[in-house]
Amino acid sequence: MTPRFHVDLPLQAHQQFSLPASAARHVQVLRLQPGAAITLFNGQGGEWQAEVLRMGRSEVEVKVLTHQNAQREMQLRVSLAIVMPANDRMDAVVEKATELGVFAVQPLMSDRSVLRLTGERAQKKTAHWQGVAVAACEQSGRTHVPKIAVVMSLSDWLKSLAAVAHSELRCVLSLRDAQPWQALQTQVNSAAHVRFLSGPEGGLTEVEEALARRHGFIATSLGPRVLRADTAPLAVLAALGLSAAA
Repeated sequence: MTPRFHVDLPLQAHQQFSLPASAARHVQVLRLQPGAAITLFNGQGGEWQAEVLRMGRSEVEVKVLTHQNAQREMQLRVSLAIVMPANDRMDAVVEKATELGVFAVQPLMSDRSVLRLTGERAQKKTAHWQGVAVAACEQSGRTHVPKIAVVMSLSDWLKSLAAVAHSELRCVLSLRDAQPWQALQTQVNSAAHVRFLSGPEGGLTEVEEALARRHGFIATSLGPRVLRADTAPLAVLAALGLSAAA
């Protein structure tokens, strides 16, 4: 498989330039040589075939060749709002959610949050997760890099949402009085954008879930088994991906 690299730059045929530092490091690690084929994408549609022209100590010069209109994105726009799981599990959620086709990720804090981030620490984590998403796109063949939003509290995020659009479906994963996921399939099939909210270890409180419902979220359940906070949203993404592909 031809190595793929994300570059946050405009691209055009016959263009020659030095790769950004992160991509250049990967080329160096792979020990690619002049003449080696690589694939570039910038999130603006499709991908570009390119070749390595010159390898320096820290610089890698490449030439852009031809554009390919690759279409590997999920037709349904899916946004994940997740109360951040503890330890380093958020890294895995971002990575796997990107592979499964998520459009955007909103990290949240709630009353039962174990992981709490503010200020500079939150900014550094957000930048780190954005890098995780880029790497997952490079590996999986995606041409759109999901936006990892700044960390917010659940209540502030809900207040920031506009009214529910006609083509939007909002769901909150719930262990309470919730509709089975299968019961929402008709609404999923008619939606252009699905926004779903997933809680922390221990779930959302009743007050938080009631607040989400007031902002248009439908409570839904994935079944009788209790899934981990980092498993449940990935199960939803997999189900939505299969529905969109059907």
